[in-house]
Amino acid sequence: MKSTRVSYVIVGSFVLAAIFGLVVAVALLTGRTGAIDRYHTVYANVTGVEFGTRVMFEGFPIGQVETITPIQEEGRVVFRVDMSVIEGWNIPADSVAAITSSGLLAAVTIEIKAGKSAEMLKPGARIAGKEAANVMAAISNIANELTDLTQNNVKPLIENLNNTVLTFGRLLDTEGAGLIRDVRGLADTMSAQVPEIVDNLDKFSVKLNTSADRLNSILATKNIDRIDSVFANLDESTKNMTTLTRDFERTRSNVDKLLQNLDSLLQDNRLDIDRSVVELRYSVESVSRHIDAINQNLEGAARNMYEFSRQIRQNPGLLLGGKPPADEAPQ
Repeated sequence: MKSTRVSYVIVGSFVLAAIFGLVVAVALLTGRTGAIDRYHTVYANVTGVEFGTRVMFEGFPIGQVETITPIQEEGRVVFRVDMSVIEGWNIPADSVAAITSSGLLAAVTIEIKAGKSAEMLKPGARIAGKEAANVMAAISNIANELTDLTQNNVKPLIENLNNTVLTFGRLLDTEGAGLIRDVRGLADTMSAQVPEIVDNLDKFSVKLNTSADRLNSILATKNIDRIDSVFANLDESTKNMTTLTRDFERTRSNVDKLLQNLDSLLQDNRLDIDRSVVELRYSVESVSRHIDAINQNLEGAARNMYEFSRQIRQNPGLLLGGKPPADEAPQ
């Protein structure tokens, strides 16, 4: 009987010791191993904050979150967060309790940034709160802005570039041919008239020399008839000069018209031509960068088509999903 009581005492003592150890462990884990002071703060968003969230003071753990209570403040719902910290811990009056996280996957903590005020908060006072920045929301806003930029700016820009290229093509089809014809016609006119002009100049110089010789002879012989002949030659030379002048005037008029047409065409389509040249250069560069891949794809497609046609020639029944015909020829 006595041994049974001893056993009960031993077992009871062991159970009491285990219970005491469990209480001490729970107290250590919850941080309630000593006296505490209570403070509170208010947040508009408490994402990640819950009972037991650690409270830090400049990186040093001083307590934990006890309760979170929705309240009405200035006509909207906010959240009062009550915290328990080490008793007697000095917190300056201008300190800020910010919700922070050391990394994307790290636990959320309330970090109290110490202020510079010499006045300390009394237990139960309110600490100014600051919500954490929502990184995912910021990324989502950036993605939405990029989407809006692509839809409202980049896409219309590409369409305008395509329209510019098409406009430049139509311009070349319509105005380009006429411009080339005008330049070619001017070149032909000049090439046709230049020999004639040079020949007229040569003839004129020869006639001037002849006239000078005759004038000298006339002056030497004092022959009135020869003087009349000299004046006649001078009159003919004047007529030739008039013809030559008219030819030059026609040529100058043609050149002026051509230059006016070129200037008008360039002025009316300068912006389109500049844009078209830039886009044409970009298109050529893009094609040149991808020409190797295009050639490889074309070569692969040609090989596949050749293999397909070879199999069809050997067995046309493949088009109907059949099997090759049996060879019934005598052996």
